[in-house]
Amino acid sequence: MHALQFTAETSSGGVLERDFTVGEIPGVLWSPAPAPASTSGRPAPLVLMGHGGGTHKKWPAMPGRAHRIVHGCGFHVACIDAPGHGGRPRTPYDEQEIAALYRAREAGEPEGPIVVRYNADLAERAVPEWQATLDALQTLPEIGADGPVGYYGLNMATAIGVPLTAAEPRITAAVLGLHWPDALAAPARRITVPVQFHLQWDDEHIPREAGLALFDAFASAEKTLHANAGRHKEHPRFEADSAARFFARHLTRSVPAPAVN
Repeated sequence: MHALQFTAETSSGGVLERDFTVGEIPGVLWSPAPAPASTSGRPAPLVLMGHGGGTHKKWPAMPGRAHRIVHGCGFHVACIDAPGHGGRPRTPYDEQEIAALYRAREAGEPEGPIVVRYNADLAERAVPEWQATLDALQTLPEIGADGPVGYYGLNMATAIGVPLTAAEPRITAAVLGLHWPDALAAPARRITVPVQFHLQWDDEHIPREAGLALFDAFASAEKTLHANAGRHKEHPRFEADSAARFFARHLTRSVPAPAVN
């Protein structure tokens, strides 16, 4: 197992941000400031957060969502760069699929088949990386080996998060959505933990019926559908607050849900 190495640290607005590496995997960990929870002897829950396609671990939406969870719940949030994203090198296959996506976009052709195929390949590479990262993060005393773990990821991060949640028993709650069911329905049927699922009702890329089919596939006894009017990139920011409340409910009963202004 690769050890976790912190490479940079900043603190702002009550949130401690620490860059780290686990082997060749770069990541960032957001925690309550001024110091990790270990100083009080109380490890805090951890939320693993994935980023969307073509972005990276510090894309503006990532720290924004992380800060809501840190402030509202007192939890830790970790995000890593997916293969071929951020500062990570692309393989020839990455370059091939990205070029195919751009060609389809310029020609006005459907992007879904390419995205589904490429994201399935990324998931095969990313799931073991997330598991290695979780192993390393749980060696930190402020997180611990037995604490609750959640997963939060939309779009490409759902393509990674569904097979990760299906394979990883340490994940006990997940927020997912905005993806096709093609490669994900089978692993979704193995997921029984609470799920909050997000869907854009007027999504121009993912047909409404496709999003509903993926939601229906989850075997969870407790699953909630959050459907909002709007196109694919019009996912409301307030849903980050509902995700924080979801994790507050399911990762610990003793942490109050964050207030919504």
